[in-house]
Amino acid sequence: MFFPISNSHISPIYLAIVGFLIGILGGFFGVGGSFIAGPALRVMGMDWNFAVGTDLAHIVGKSVVAAKRHRALGNVDLKLGLLMAVGTIGGAECGAQLIQALKRAGNVNFVVSIVSIAVYVSISTFMIWESGKTLLQNKRSPREKVKGAKSKQDQSAFQHVTRSIQRLNFPPMIKLPVSGVTISLWVIILVSFVGGLFSGFLGGGAGYIRMPSMVYVLGIPTHLAVGTDLFEIIISASYGTFSHAIKGNVDILIALVMNTGAAIGAQIGAISTQYFAGPTIRLAFVPLPLIGAAIVIYTLVAGHNL
Repeated sequence: MFFPISNSHISPIYLAIVGFLIGILGGFFGVGGSFIAGPALRVMGMDWNFAVGTDLAHIVGKSVVAAKRHRALGNVDLKLGLLMAVGTIGGAECGAQLIQALKRAGNVNFVVSIVSIAVYVSISTFMIWESGKTLLQNKRSPREKVKGAKSKQDQSAFQHVTRSIQRLNFPPMIKLPVSGVTISLWVIILVSFVGGLFSGFLGGGAGYIRMPSMVYVLGIPTHLAVGTDLFEIIISASYGTFSHAIKGNVDILIALVMNTGAAIGAQIGAISTQYFAGPTIRLAFVPLPLIGAAIVIYTLVAGHNL
């Protein structure tokens, strides 16, 4: 099928399947899925600027469905999500402006491809080290048995660094009763700004940056990080979609087709989180950015509109 806005020929069935798979991943890991969606659109020949903007548009609808389900499960810290939206929106605009600059320079496809590969591989490498080490430590110590529900025990091999960050006294200090954390507002803004920057530059809600950052930097329990990130993505991705739309980078027809599958997958993914502990969720996340990196590498090797 031909989509005139982005000048792309893509099968609607392909788009719906991609949306469904990303919906499951988003609901389970609290991410927008851009590390899969962006490369999946790119491999079909779509330019990166359209892949980024269109991915943001489809993420909004999917995140509404998944966040609503997580809210019902008690996995959303509304206060944290609203605070993070401030930094994310600022970062998203900076990322969108970078895309525009690269588009004018004529090298947007190559630069975004290289940056995305580096980011995806780095995230997976760190998380496989941390989650693997945490699970190994848990095996050596008594564990609380989980009976069909999420465990409140969410240990991390990176906790000593997290606690040091939480002790930084840069007023105002923000109390987050739902997450059980007190931390400087500036740390929250910094984490969300970086996530927003990658959101505007690489597409999606940048949950592949923000969800791990919420766990490892802010010290938010994994299940809450998943749900809260989805809530925050609704706000930030909506702004990012608007920003890219006025720059002509959104194919809304493709986004709508992807959402037909994503809405179903998001609910399946959200419900599934209740049966896995935090370290297991983080370890299961590891292959996903690598898949995205592999797809981007393929597009580079195949020479798709570089």
